[in-house]
Amino acid sequence: MSRHHRLASAAAVLCLAGLSTSAIADNGEVNVYTYRETKLVQPLFAAFTKETGIKVNVVSASSGLEQRMKAEGANSPADVLLTVDIGRIDEAVQAGVTQPIKSEVIDKIVPAQYRDPDGQWAGISMRARVIYASKDRVKQDSITYEELADPKWKGKICIRSGQHIYNNALFAAYVAKHGEAKAEEWLRGVKANLAQKPSGGDRETARDVAAGKCDLGIGNTYYWALMMNGDPDKKPWAEATRVILPTFADGGTHVNLSGVLLAKHAPNKANGIKLIEWLAGEQAQQMYADINYEYPVRSGVTLNPTIAGYGQLKADPMPIAKIARSRKAASTLVDKVGFDN
Repeated sequence: MSRHHRLASAAAVLCLAGLSTSAIADNGEVNVYTYRETKLVQPLFAAFTKETGIKVNVVSASSGLEQRMKAEGANSPADVLLTVDIGRIDEAVQAGVTQPIKSEVIDKIVPAQYRDPDGQWAGISMRARVIYASKDRVKQDSITYEELADPKWKGKICIRSGQHIYNNALFAAYVAKHGEAKAEEWLRGVKANLAQKPSGGDRETARDVAAGKCDLGIGNTYYWALMMNGDPDKKPWAEATRVILPTFADGGTHVNLSGVLLAKHAPNKANGIKLIEWLAGEQAQQMYADINYEYPVRSGVTLNPTIAGYGQLKADPMPIAKIARSRKAASTLVDKVGFDN
């Protein structure tokens, strides 16, 4: 058994404080499989239980959950799957382990571009793929994704693997917007501008910018906020950089989703839908903003001050479902141009 499958098999059941036996008996439970770290979602589930009396049982893993659900088949206990990226969302749908979320609440709250046209998934929160720019060496305060291939940045860009799901989504958005031929040309240009072989994670790109190895790092919005506010050892990396919200030349900033899916064989379907709708509610959306440093999908929710400090997010209008359809092409191009070599 692989490490990933061992992780997927390790269930962590949350025993939520203040949950009375009668409340569980009266209202039941809901089983959640999640790619989100337990410490990030536990406050949400505790609040949901406090409000509804529904007990939340959680299985958390870094990969393999959709394969686990497929193997479990009709006997799967999963009601809801929480993901961290459109890649995980798409993999679950392709595995055939989901069913449509039929909810007027979700249809009303979550903008259409952040929902599956067939109802198989919905976005619950957003993050943007942005630039960590050196405060000392980068003077411009705006940039396009297309510009990352400009030779003026030769030897000045740091990035994690091009096959990582976060970069795959960005590259897929480029394919969907410009076509495969132009995307290939662009990827060759970005590769030529790399300061080093793609490696590490988003935090490490900020570290390398701070160390002077590169001038631009590519990362998600929430990592910078976590470095600035949550980890004293990494705070200097954030302090040496600033976040620039890039845009496509003919559009806005690329965003990705933390998504939610309803399991195909959900034994507690009604409670699963209750949880999904609750996660789109005002309380949960504010918690996503303040605890996870993400952008809410619900309008009218106050952004965390650190995230608001990046400037106004003008999200690209391309439907996330269209980006998902270009994931395979993007992955193929990464290998074709030898991006990670």
